[in-house]
Amino acid sequence: MQPAVYLLAPLALLLPGVAAEPDVPVEPAAELAGISGPVSRPETVMPETLSEIAESFRPRSAQQVRIEQRVTIRISPRAAPLPMMPSALADLDGGRRGEPRFIERKMGKCLALNGIAGVQAGPRNKLMLMLRDGRVVSATLDKACQGRDYYSGFLVAKNADGMLCTGRDELLSRSGSNCKVSGFRQIVEVDD
Repeated sequence: MQPAVYLLAPLALLLPGVAAEPDVPVEPAAELAGISGPVSRPETVMPETLSEIAESFRPRSAQQVRIEQRVTIRISPRAAPLPMMPSALADLDGGRRGEPRFIERKMGKCLALNGIAGVQAGPRNKLMLMLRDGRVVSATLDKACQGRDYYSGFLVAKNADGMLCTGRDELLSRSGSNCKVSGFRQIVEVDD
């Protein structure tokens, strides 16, 4: 049985007794006071049925319920330096003799957030993203933003698709600046 039945059973037993007593005969105390005739008790509002009693115990329904969930992902700076030095990143195409040469190769407009292992500030308005599969991706920020503002990583709100996309998502640095990514390029080593 349900717990509400345990609470309502004693009340249900009282209901037939209340309904059976329409008028109460004169009580002995009323006779002593000189009151003749039946004594009426003050009327109380009693629920008609057991279902009305059960309804009174149910919680009221809310008019509107809104549940929001917000997930923010923090991408921390990479502890180990990149295999290439930042001076090599400043001039990607012009490596010295004997040094590896790196170029930027086009890639898609979105990048999986769970695939980013770390970040390192790059030259001008670039961030170097290290991916879990070993690739290095250059993220170009909007023109007014500087890569050095993101030296301690960044925060980004997770979308339903779990991707970091150009023109859509804002990167929030710990210093307070917000910037959108305007493009991604994969950095690859070129053999001469």
